[in-house]
Amino acid sequence: MSFASLPVAIAQALADRGYAEPTPVQAEVLKAEADDRDLLVSAQTGSGKTVAYGLALARTLLGEAERLPPAREPLALIIAPTRELALQVQRELDWLYAKAGARVVSCVGGMDMRREQRTLGQGAHIVVGTPGRLRDHLERGSLVPTHLRAVVLDEADEMLDLGFRDDLEEILDATPAERRTLLFSATLPKPIVTLAKRFQKDALRIATIGSDQPHGDIEYRAIRIAPGDLEHAIVNVLRFFEAGGAMIFCATREGVRRLHASLVERGFAAVALSGELSQSERNHALQALRDRRARVCVATDVAARGIDLPDLGLVIHAELPHDAETLQHRSGRTGRAGRKGICILLVPYPKRRRAEGMLRAARVNAQWVAPPSIDEIRARDQERLLESVSQTGDAAEEDLVVARQLLEQRSAEEIAAALIRVHRQRLPAPEELFDSGPDTGGGQAGRNVRDSGPRAGFEDTVWFRMNIGRNNNADPRWLLPLLCRRGHITKHEVGAIRIFDRETRFEIPSAIAGKFVAALKRTGESDDGVAIEPLPQGAGLPPRQHRPKPGPDRFRPTGRPGGKPGGRPAARR
Repeated sequence: MSFASLPVAIAQALADRGYAEPTPVQAEVLKAEADDRDLLVSAQTGSGKTVAYGLALARTLLGEAERLPPAREPLALIIAPTRELALQVQRELDWLYAKAGARVVSCVGGMDMRREQRTLGQGAHIVVGTPGRLRDHLERGSLVPTHLRAVVLDEADEMLDLGFRDDLEEILDATPAERRTLLFSATLPKPIVTLAKRFQKDALRIATIGSDQPHGDIEYRAIRIAPGDLEHAIVNVLRFFEAGGAMIFCATREGVRRLHASLVERGFAAVALSGELSQSERNHALQALRDRRARVCVATDVAARGIDLPDLGLVIHAELPHDAETLQHRSGRTGRAGRKGICILLVPYPKRRRAEGMLRAARVNAQWVAPPSIDEIRARDQERLLESVSQTGDAAEEDLVVARQLLEQRSAEEIAAALIRVHRQRLPAPEELFDSGPDTGGGQAGRNVRDSGPRAGFEDTVWFRMNIGRNNNADPRWLLPLLCRRGHITKHEVGAIRIFDRETRFEIPSAIAGKFVAALKRTGESDDGVAIEPLPQGAGLPPRQHRPKPGPDRFRPTGRPGGKPGGRPAARR
């Protein structure tokens, strides 16, 4: 399949833009059986869907003519879930239909309504807008739908998720019955199919990827971290990959605000996107990303919908998505239009099972790895520096003059060392993370405290308890850094850690117990809901728990974090 069957103006625009062959979804909508029919299309985010429906509309709008007639009432209506996506669609259709003389206008929330009314009054061939704003224009009479030949619903699943069903139904009910209806969606849940049955006629269903097939251009990695190491892990991931563009997803506005401030403080060129920003602030942030003044975008799910950023090679899930569908939507920001992308899930130890279940539901095979270490990041920095120096090309004469002067004053080794130092000073410093390897546990985790005497310095201790245990997937690998961070102590000042079903007990030397308690009061209960309190004097370990041994007909758990199966508590000395 090629672009040869398209009107000349459209084919020439594609050639000028460097399009040689259609993507799979573009090829499908150009087939003879799709001509002049309603389409129900499911395709990956970033697969060229915008250009695909632009191509599908070409014959509907142009027929056999080379150019469109003067603009009057709109001939096509494109409905998108967000302002950013609508404006992006407008830009795409502008160049695609430029040689055909098309006038493409946008009507989106947050913009001047009166200006949009004047623009519509001057005539338009294609109108792109968000559901709420388009409905407003319909009710005011500034959008006249009587001559519409086609309506496109872009990212229909997201529009339903955002609560636009009533707006969509009112808009579609106002359009001519003989119109074409093209519905594009990353997924086709039941509400989408219901909507399609009501408003489409004999729709051709197109799916360019199987429902059980993950995005082939995205490499997934799940990184296990201690709960308190989240920000440090994000810093190290950003530094290790050094992607041209990165998007970090948080669950809340507060999370976005906090992480954005932390990254800016460390020297990252980052912007934030959340629902509390004004339209002017959002536009400024997006423009900074597009012209590469910023390379990192911290966003909530809703704020990031419909955003297509240049060279976005990395997506980081700072907080796990709610479900597999959200995982796919987030991850689909990278790996677009044939480019490769990397998706990182940061998984605190207590949430590993939830993450594994979500990955299975999304049919994603993620590689479980440890977070990048300082040594690994510095090794990558060295590789990138050597590569950048080798690709500098021929030096200008004025640069050679300066180089000769430097060589007269310093040795080549000293100059090279200065270059490296300057290069490193521009980069945010990587962070030290607690070891998260599968066999670590803070040194001697797993030894039974009753089988050996106390180690030096722990002859006189105070016992404390936490309100989590084996049932919460408690493990010394993440409990230890949590205690250090909350209590302002080092890992060498924590004695035995004993994990039971519903609680965990640990000991602190009596000499620093007062300082530890004072630090706990200052830090307060952490975001993960872990409460820490001292045990009454004389209280230490509860009686050893005994459980019946599993018989041949019972499932015997293996490899449970925090200790062996059967009730024998884990210990650390």
